[in-house]
Formats: sequence, structure tokens, C-alpha cells
Amino acid sequence: MSVGSGIEHVLNYLKRRQLENPGFLYAIEDDCGNVFWADPTCRLNYTYFGDTLVFDTTYRRGKRYQVPFAAFTGFNHHGQPVLFGCALILNESESSFAWLFQTWLQAMSAPPPPSITVEPDRLIQVAVSRVFSQTRLRFSQALIFKETEEKLAHVYQSHPTFESEFINCVTGTETAAEFEASWDSIVRRYYLEDNDWLQSIYNARQQWVRVFIRDTFYGELSTNEGSSFLNSFFQGFVDASTTMQMLIKQYEEAIDSWREKELKADYEATNSTPIMKTPSPMEKQAASLYTRVAFIKFQEEFVETLANHANRISDSGTRTTYRVAQFGEVHKGHTVSFDSLEVKANCSCQMFEYSGIICRHILAVFRAKNVLTLPSRYLLRRWTKEAKIRGTEEQPEFSNSCQESLNVCYDSLRQEATKYVEEGAKSIQIYKVAMDALDEAAKKVAAASNIRGATPGTTLPNGEAYPSEEARETANAINHPGGEKERTILELTAELERTGQRCEVYRANLLSILRDMEEQKFQLSHKVQNARLSLKE
Repeated sequence: MSVGSGIEHVLNYLKRRQLENPGFLYAIEDDCGNVFWADPTCRLNYTYFGDTLVFDTTYRRGKRYQVPFAAFTGFNHHGQPVLFGCALILNESESSFAWLFQTWLQAMSAPPPPSITVEPDRLIQVAVSRVFSQTRLRFSQALIFKETEEKLAHVYQSHPTFESEFINCVTGTETAAEFEASWDSIVRRYYLEDNDWLQSIYNARQQWVRVFIRDTFYGELSTNEGSSFLNSFFQGFVDASTTMQMLIKQYEEAIDSWREKELKADYEATNSTPIMKTPSPMEKQAASLYTRVAFIKFQEEFVETLANHANRISDSGTRTTYRVAQFGEVHKGHTVSFDSLEVKANCSCQMFEYSGIICRHILAVFRAKNVLTLPSRYLLRRWTKEAKIRGTEEQPEFSNSCQESLNVCYDSLRQEATKYVEEGAKSIQIYKVAMDALDEAAKKVAAASNIRGATPGTTLPNGEAYPSEEARETANAINHPGGEKERTILELTAELERTGQRCEVYRANLLSILRDMEEQKFQLSHKVQNARLSLKE
């Protein structure tokens, strides 16, 4: 089957999905045929975890792969990759990448991400600057390390220590001056002053070397900086043997697999208690709020405070500056500025800014100042068990005269409704729970519809006309809210969210029971086989 027929196969799938679910979006670029798509879950994921974006173009690099596939991804509250959308890149021009980014952003119906990680490619870099002008750009450190190993293979082979020195220079230096000195030492020691590749990545150091980018959030808890592309959402599903005809099957398998992993992680976070290493109320607080992976990272930093001493070096009003270092390593210390009035601290290591988990140096100062619990500003919701449970304060803002607000309401409610359709159809038990919740919701929506709202004839985001009064009464549609109706819709949305969370837990429990049954079945089969062998003997 030809490449053209393979693309047609993908397009037929996208058309079918959109017919089945109007919330499924896809677009085709006019001239070059580039393709983008995103399902409602992708868009919902972005509302929860859109604080950083990875544009994963692993599968377009070189001739190793058969599919020009790309993915928009991020990280969920368990540190797992989460999908925001997909694309087929059939034309790699600057304008095509810009079209793709603009199309993705429109599909998300949300602000641009604060940060983005991409491969070190000039065309992608220019397109990012055009579309995401306020977004902080980072090149994938993992890809740069990999390409460096390929381009300097002779150095890696003849000098076994080069790799560790190079990685330490990039990830282990604490100041720009320290990095510059280390880089210069490596280049001179291995006679690489005239190497074009090293010079090119040095010129781009502001976009990938840790000391220059650690002031921005990138959502990674791993100490393996820039690992995004090596831990791709589609790793293990799409590879060099994947053809265009196989792509959709692998795409769906990856989505199902990561959904199961997230449900399992949600269940473990809710139903298991981490082992405490101290009697501290701060550690207990973190254990009760964080997901398992976030708590483990926090606990690692918290325990290290026992080996780090906070030495006060200056005072200015309510602000005190400390030098925090591990015992015996004063020369490797970090500077922490602490405001006792606001209970706020900043550290020169900038770990909190980069990962969203507070560092051992600030925790050491908190211990010295007898701060017993974590201030709320250091508990990022995106790393907590309730990251995907919206409060009423997080719902879209409404305005009686603003079409844009109505669009936001429409899109938000459509995403929520689609989520429950997908989840509610997975089993009879979940279906019954979802139907009960929707029946109750329909009654509340019908009651809210009696309150005067949006004007008939308003155009909705999907191009449809807003229902007339008669149509609204017939379909129990959502009016443009105001006053009491706004509160009703907010309460309804929160109630639906809680029901969805319970559905996910029920499903995780069911999966656990099924696994136990399979294990018992296996053990029983093994015993029967042994009994048969004994009788024969």
C-alpha cells in the first residue's frame, strides 16, 4: 500500500471519529496536506496540565521512521506523559510549522503554554517564536546528548571519561561562569576547538543548558534533565517498523495504555499511604496532598535537610539571607532569601521554579525558622491528588454581554460532557452511575433554563446558531448564565467532576479485582496440574 493510501487511511479514521464525536477535531493544511487532530480528552488534559508543552517530533527525524508523525504532549500529576494532540508533518517548512502551532492552539481554546520543549531545529524555533511569542523555548537536552554522541563517536570511543564530563558540565554546574569554565576546559583538553557541532550547540546554550533555563517550569520531576523525547508518549508503540496503515492502531493502543496507567496511579495515590521517614507534620502534610511520585521527590529533598545546614549571613528588615550547604561541602552551598513576614523563600538552585517541588535548601531554612507546614504557594495543584478536580473558582468567568465568555462556557461544558460519555460507556456499573448523575444534572439544567439567559440567534463556536426559546425548552439546553444560574452551572460542573472521579476509582477497583481473579485462576490451574501429575505417579 502506498504512502498516499496510508494517509487516506488516517483521514478516513479522523472523519469517522468526528462523525461519532463532534468534539473530535481535525484539520488539513491547504497546500501541503499537513494534518492535525485532537480528541476531547486532549483538550481536557491541556486545561489541567497546560503549564508546559513538549512538541515531540522524534518520528520525523532522518530516514529511520516510516511515518512523519508528531505529538503535542505534557506531563500529568503522576509525572506520566499526557497527550494534547497529534499531527502528520508532510511539509517541513516554517509556514507549515506555524500553521500547525496555530491550529493546535485554536483547538485547545486556551492560552499558550508558558514553556515549550522542541528538537533543536531552526524552522521549528522560528515558528515557535511567531506563534508562541511569550512562551519560553527549550531545546530537548536528550536529543542534543544523543546527537553529540553520534557526531563525536570517535571521542566517545577513545576517551571513556568524556561523556560523564560533558554531561556534568551541562547539568551539574551551578552558575553561568562555572559552566563556561567547565566547557572551555573540556574543549581544550580534547582538542575540539574547531568542532562545528560543539560550536553550534554552545551558541544555543541559552536554550538547553540547565543553568540558563532553570528559572522556568518544565514539569519534570526526574533528575534526568530534558528527558522528554526519550520518554515519549508513543515510545514502545510507534517505532521504525510502524507504517502509516499501522499508525492508528498503535495510536489507540498508546492512549489506552497510558489511560490505564493513570487510573492505576490515581487508585494507588488515593488508597495507599506512603512510608514516613520522619515524624514531621510537614512530611505528613505532603503525603496527604501530593501524588505518589511527587511525594517521593519531595521526601527525598526533605530528608536531605538533615544533612544541610542553614547559615545566616545577612538581615534586611523582614528578609534574611542564608547560605545552605551539606556538611563538609560549604563550597557547593546555595543562597536562600527568606521573608519572615510572607513566609516566602527563593533559592539560587531554582528547583521549585523548574520542577514545582520545593528544594532541600529552602526546606532547611524552614526547619531553622520553625516553619512546620508547607505554605500554599509551594504546593502546586498540578502535583496533587486533586489536580483534575476543579473548584468553582477555577470555572470559566462569565459575562452577560460577552460572546467570548459564552464560547468558553460552551466549549468547557462540551468537553466535560464528552468525558463522561467516554468514561460512562466502559462498563455497565459505570454506565449506571453516569446515567444517574446525568439524570440529576438534566433536572438542574432544566430548572436553570427557565431563568432568562442568552439571546436566541447567537453563534456558537462550532458555527451552529444558539437555540431559540422553544428549542431550548425542548432540549433543556444551557443558557448564557447570570446570577443564580451561574452558581447552578458551577455547582453542576463540580458535581459532574466528582462523579467522574468516583467512576475512575470504581474502574480501577474493578481492574484490580480482575487481575486478582486471573492470578487465582493461574494458581488454581497450577495446583490442578500438580495434582494430576501426582496421580499419574
